[in-house]
Amino acid sequence: MAQKLSLQYDREADILYINKRPPYPEQESDELGDEVVARSNPATGESENLEILFFSTRRQQSNAFELPVSVDFRPVAGRGGSDGA
Repeated sequence: MAQKLSLQYDREADILYINKRPPYPEQESDELGDEVVARSNPATGESENLEILFFSTRRQQSNAFELPVSVDFRPVAGRGGSDGA
């Protein structure tokens, strides 16, 4: 089953959260560099969440920034696009 991404912004902490699933305590955290933290499944090592620190500061400095991750965007089946079939 395809996973949807959710984005949440914490204005007080100035962190943008990109989540494939809700965070949980057992996840392992790794700083990927450039103040980006990945939270991973401890059994599979798959990244499930990203935390982008100082998000508004980044936006003030540039209209775009790069994340040190690769992605494979595909629409979720039945949600306004090809279902991969």
